[in-house]
Amino acid sequence: MNNKLVIFDTTLRDGEQSPGASMTLRQKLEVAQQLARLKVDVIEGGFPVISQGDFDAVHAIASEVTGISVAGLARCVAKDIDAAAAAVKPAGARGRIHVFLATSKIHREFKLGKATDEILRLAVEGVKHAKSLVDDVEFSPEDASRTEPEFLIDVCNAVIEAGARTVNIPDTVGYTIPEEFSTLIARLAREVEAFRTGKAIISVHCHNDLGLAVANSLAAIRAGARQVECTINGLGERAGNAALEELVMAIRTRSDFFAGIDCGIEAKEIVRSSKIVSRASGFAVQKNKAIVGGNAFAHASGIHQDGMLKNRNTYEIMQPEYVGWGETDLSLTKHSGRAAVSARLKALGFRLSDNEVTAVFNHFKEIGDKKKYVYDEDLIALAGGLLTAGVCTWELENIQYMSGRNSIPTATIILKKNGIIPKGEPQVTEFLDADTGDGPVDAVFQTIKRITDRQDAKLTEFTIRATSGGEDAVGEVTVRLSFCDGKEVLGRGASSDIIEASARAFISAINRQILIEGADPLV
Repeated sequence: MNNKLVIFDTTLRDGEQSPGASMTLRQKLEVAQQLARLKVDVIEGGFPVISQGDFDAVHAIASEVTGISVAGLARCVAKDIDAAAAAVKPAGARGRIHVFLATSKIHREFKLGKATDEILRLAVEGVKHAKSLVDDVEFSPEDASRTEPEFLIDVCNAVIEAGARTVNIPDTVGYTIPEEFSTLIARLAREVEAFRTGKAIISVHCHNDLGLAVANSLAAIRAGARQVECTINGLGERAGNAALEELVMAIRTRSDFFAGIDCGIEAKEIVRSSKIVSRASGFAVQKNKAIVGGNAFAHASGIHQDGMLKNRNTYEIMQPEYVGWGETDLSLTKHSGRAAVSARLKALGFRLSDNEVTAVFNHFKEIGDKKKYVYDEDLIALAGGLLTAGVCTWELENIQYMSGRNSIPTATIILKKNGIIPKGEPQVTEFLDADTGDGPVDAVFQTIKRITDRQDAKLTEFTIRATSGGEDAVGEVTVRLSFCDGKEVLGRGASSDIIEASARAFISAINRQILIEGADPLV
């Protein structure tokens, strides 16, 4: 059996289904370019038929990201498959259509209302149609882990005969247990001839509802799966997907257990990939997250520290440098020039225009006047919070606030509204307003809602973290807003002043919602 493991990254499709994780086209391209540097084998860029945004993202990735397969998701419906084919067309032979159809009894009876023979017919028709448009077709029997094994074998045989190269076995609701999943994959590998001969490969796609996504994926690989679908940071719907960084490092760290199985991942890009996805999605990485969390290689216990000093292998099973930790932390100061800031932004994975570098640099100088050093994490927060892709955006110009024990919290804010008028000439308009609130942060939010006319913005989550140590650390605020259309978006802002950081985060979320809606704030 071939021991090459195909890494299928679905951060931009399944990962973006996390409530509030919607990314702009530019952000998706930034993530896709980083995934290429990470050397994943396949990028699933989106679900082209569901929105123009998803179609544009897959099409742009297929056009601009080279040397990697690009997949578009589709139901077993002709219009879905046609949209996916059109989206991946720029990739040529690297284009893949990923077709899916539910197969479990509960889905057949309650969601689809179809018998097994109808499911087989639709699956075969979908794969054949996709095969007529692209050479590389993948089929997923949705909720496969709860599908009767005998029927699942019939489905695998039928779709492979119809032209599928890869059959993905999803644990769609994260229900299965490693031993159980391993048994299922081993049976498929044994009883489906195309899997035995190498005509097709088994893929797995595991969700983390019981916290077992990585464990189930690893068990499946041991049992014969040779493609694993995963996401950076484990991002994904509900409790998330199998985390790419954990899968890859488990296989490499325990190469004795996985018998020569490996992938082409460039491990030193893992931490950078994690940070870029976190920044684009708005989802912070928890401190104790394996591999990429801030505490992943921290040793606080005296016993552990003593052991590390004697031999690092006593308490480290992998070297942090191997996954991208421990790179030079260039501490910038207020005396650092634009060139130094620009170079550091580039090293951190930002791809910015000259005007954007200037905007970040101006904000950097403001922060530099207030603290001795500006660290990498500070710079990431500044750039990530300041830049919201799109032509038309709101921007914070000035903020004043008042609060005290015997006073009513009040905020006065000036916002700039940047856009392009029909003739293409830049337009900048300033708006000033004031409002009160339950506290200074609430007063700021109420004022911003008045100026932007977004009274439908409802704060559902508010978090603060320090980006670096020390009393002068930059504070990064993340907010989650819900809107009347039911969408949730995240916004981030950073400043040494936490009230200002809160304002920037709120504005960032409103800008993101405007971009999702496709609305023009100048109207």
